Amino acid sequence: MTEGWERLRGMLQLEQKKRYTNVAVVGGLDPHLQRIVSEYRLPATHRFRQVLEALPGRGYAELHPIQRKRVVEELLKALAEAPPAIARPAARRTVAGMQPKVRAPGSLEAPVSLFKGLSRTYVSKLERLGIKTARDVLFHFPHRYNDFSNVCTISELMIGQEQSIIADVWTAGPTTVGRRKATEAVIRDDTGTLRVIWWGQPFLARTLRSSGKLALSGKVTAFRGRLQMENPEWEPVDADSLNTRRLVPVYPSTEGLPQKVLRKLARDAIELFADQVSDELPPALVSKHKLMPAPKAIRQVHFPDSREQMEAARRRLAFEELLTIELGVVKRRQVWQQDAQAPPLALPPAVEQGFIESLPFVMTGAQARANRAILRDLGQNVSMNRLLEGDVGSGKTVVAATALLAAVASGYQGAIMAPTELLAEQHYRTFARLLDAGATGSGDGLWFSVLGSGFVVLQPPYLERPLRVTLLTGSLKAGERTEAQQAIAAGQSDIVVGTHALIQEEVSFSRLGLGVIDEQHRFGVLQRAALREKGAYPHVLVMTATPIPRTLALTVYGDLDVTVLDEMPPGRPPVRTHRVRPDQRNRAYEFLRQQVKGGRQAYVICPLVEESEAVAARAAVQEYERLSQHVYPDLRLGLLHGRQGSSEKDTTMRAFRDNELDVLVSTAVVEVGVDVPNATVILIEGADRFGLAQLHQFRGRVRRSQHQAYCLLLTENASEEVQERLRIMEQVDDGFQLAEEDLRLRGPGEYFGVRQSGLPDLKVASLTDVALIEETREAAIRLLEQDPDLKRPENRGLARRAARLWENISGEVS
Repeated sequence: MTEGWERLRGMLQLEQKKRYTNVAVVGGLDPHLQRIVSEYRLPATHRFRQVLEALPGRGYAELHPIQRKRVVEELLKALAEAPPAIARPAARRTVAGMQPKVRAPGSLEAPVSLFKGLSRTYVSKLERLGIKTARDVLFHFPHRYNDFSNVCTISELMIGQEQSIIADVWTAGPTTVGRRKATEAVIRDDTGTLRVIWWGQPFLARTLRSSGKLALSGKVTAFRGRLQMENPEWEPVDADSLNTRRLVPVYPSTEGLPQKVLRKLARDAIELFADQVSDELPPALVSKHKLMPAPKAIRQVHFPDSREQMEAARRRLAFEELLTIELGVVKRRQVWQQDAQAPPLALPPAVEQGFIESLPFVMTGAQARANRAILRDLGQNVSMNRLLEGDVGSGKTVVAATALLAAVASGYQGAIMAPTELLAEQHYRTFARLLDAGATGSGDGLWFSVLGSGFVVLQPPYLERPLRVTLLTGSLKAGERTEAQQAIAAGQSDIVVGTHALIQEEVSFSRLGLGVIDEQHRFGVLQRAALREKGAYPHVLVMTATPIPRTLALTVYGDLDVTVLDEMPPGRPPVRTHRVRPDQRNRAYEFLRQQVKGGRQAYVICPLVEESEAVAARAAVQEYERLSQHVYPDLRLGLLHGRQGSSEKDTTMRAFRDNELDVLVSTAVVEVGVDVPNATVILIEGADRFGLAQLHQFRGRVRRSQHQAYCLLLTENASEEVQERLRIMEQVDDGFQLAEEDLRLRGPGEYFGVRQSGLPDLKVASLTDVALIEETREAAIRLLEQDPDLKRPENRGLARRAARLWENISGEVS
């Protein structure tokens, strides 16, 4: 029996389960029943055809459920009696004008220019989408579907619904409404007439008049009390149903590349090449997880026979995408655990107690739990590979300092790598304060005076020897950099704080026992690996203030153990967040002024450094000048952005921290690296241009003390989508909940804001599908347990796919 014959049997059996309600397939059974007769060329004597010809005018849909039951039973009997020789489908028609030049099956790498009907302009536009070959066409999947499967008569049309009709063209002609040119037509069937208008397409009139009976699909609207359709999809009723009467695919496109062209191209590519798509999943895996075969999934994801078939096809393709990611993540974890024989690091109880007692605050319960987990890992001879995540101000730096102290106490070096010099310099100062808190002469001036030398020597009272903290960044003078590198190589530097400069070839460590990576999503996979390679399998702690959604923890960070700081230090009230309309801007400025008068400080965040004609958003430089001259001429304002030199940024930071500035106008560079407990207001211009996770990071900058803090979100964009996102910011204070929302709304690429997240582009899979991610993770673990290198014949295709993916990731993030 053929696949189509069996598929019909499945539809009829499902109809039985649905109690003959004609909902087993989208659009009802009738179109599928009639297609069997035409495609399989059933003779008039065949029982299947006789049952259908005995149905009334509107077919199965017109019958009472009791009558439908008898029909379905008869059809199933007819299918069971049909000899296989009858079930040979006729050659499928390709769309007129789009027949491929390639008549015999060719290569999947055949260029799209071989498809007839594609102009050079279209070929060029396809290349912009990354579509150059037949394979690219097959794997350019729809991102949504228009459900035009609801075929009805004109009298049955309902306002606001997506519906399809079959009707004759009564009149058609060009028209002008206001200044807009269009084609207006009146179509009719046995139940009535309908006005149809195509805006901007006056040339359609002649084509429509000669088209005869049409199938039209679109949303039904009303005009002066009468129903109409605007810009519906249409095609001759005897053509292949690509654009109407079905779930119609809608593809990612570019300007000037119509959906009809993409659909016809996809249909032609499927006709010639779908069967050449190899199934890279092992047959046993396909069977175990009840997945569609790859060629069938390709067909059904483009032109599904039903919503159920579409969902099954997308599940199959998403499973393959996620499994490939999980294989790389799980393998990376296994290799790390097997090969990484790390030095056990221990923090003597007396040293730990002395450090804790020297702190000017009491650790939270979450910090204490994190310390226990990390110190337990450090005591093993297998390299720790742990992610520490928590909101801004939750105390990650103190936990990192405890871990680094364990390395130093065990005779090893520790290093912390930050994504910016701003943050590296702050860590340098913070560690100096934390580790020398009990020593004498530790005034603030010391930490800024030592910065130029690149290191500071401390004498914590709980350690038996001095401790040297070294700063290594790209902006150090040549002599200072050389001195720092020599101290690191000789083992004279105990804790090294730096940027990417730490992983340069000329930097070598004497005995690196622990590497800490801060704001780790800003580093690529290779950059993280490069720090590990500076030692003999050092322990690794990665930190982020961007809460990681559960799905990302299972994929991108699946090789890491996760520790969460879910408590804030006591006495810090939640930030009050408010949306501000453009007409309320002056009220926001006045509120900020009142906070400054009360002794507090404020941030003003802008999405750009300088104004751009291409982007309608406020820029920091121009906003600083405007606020200084016209809004706050009596206040002390500072400017901070990424194009400034390190010394200029440092000077501005120091002035704001020391309360020499009232208002700091900044770009997103302030997201990390600035801790000013006295700042209690943050006003964010162009709030719609930032993701929820990033807005939460900004908001965390003013939750640094016992004072009530405020976050004001300004935007000129009044769209409902933007307002919904900002409403979420107003109502939700939990960083993890916001991270999940941000991932759902914006996707992983925009969620991180960088391509260095280590996450590949996903064509079908969704990172909100926790169940499927967990299923593929378990499958990856089982596969690698049975075949660690995927060398078995049935796993080789999957091994090649995984290798291609992880090579691409490494290339993007290096």
